[in-house]
Amino acid sequence: MERRMLIAGNWKMNGLQKARKEVADLLALQGGKMPSMFDVLLCPPATLVADMVRDAGASGLAIGGQDCHHADHGAHTGDIAASMLKDAGAAYVIVGHSERRADHGESNAQVKAKAEAAIAAGLIAIVCVGETLAEREAGQAFDVVGKQVDGSLPEGADGQNCVLAYEPVWAIGTGKVATPEDIAAMHAHIRAKLEKAGGGILANARILYGGSVKPSNAEQIFALRDVDGGLIGGASLKAADFSAIIDASKSL
Repeated sequence: MERRMLIAGNWKMNGLQKARKEVADLLALQGGKMPSMFDVLLCPPATLVADMVRDAGASGLAIGGQDCHHADHGAHTGDIAASMLKDAGAAYVIVGHSERRADHGESNAQVKAKAEAAIAAGLIAIVCVGETLAEREAGQAFDVVGKQVDGSLPEGADGQNCVLAYEPVWAIGTGKVATPEDIAAMHAHIRAKLEKAGGGILANARILYGGSVKPSNAEQIFALRDVDGGLIGGASLKAADFSAIIDASKSL
């Protein structure tokens, strides 16, 4: 089964109502519809999800959330359930992003529980993994990422409801990008983990690369073996930049 590429934008904690203009501009740049040969996703703040679902309309642009709670409902002030995102029209949700792991101390077990909640709600879970610069320099990158994959993969995951995203922490928002060799080696390592963990069910799960992806390097990165698209931060905030990344991917 051929893996369908996914170009995903993570707006993080950026975007007021006026930022919805970027969606209109993106659609205009893409002729009103997303490319048919791969999937395109934007994950805005939760306050914009429902509005951006309406803005996207029938264009083929999917909208997702940036995090969810492991519980479906309850006394969890300030949190958002996966079912709430689904109700708002979201199709995906990011879990275990390095910023959540670092800023909120999220463990692999917590990320796994969130991913399971996402799948139960009918969302596609994007499970993030990645090592810090200190861990890479200490020669621990493969061990760290491997343990994150093993500990964060949700029960019931398959190639349709679960996506992995490898983001070397030291390359997020820094302008630094891992070498093609580094990216290919880590993605191959993750692929082997998926094949072992899923008994074939996860063999075709998509693995995205994230970490300072931009129009100038997107095509080279996405052409690498076992790289099935990208989880893009800063470059997804501006329609022109995100559209250029989409355009760069059309020849792959």
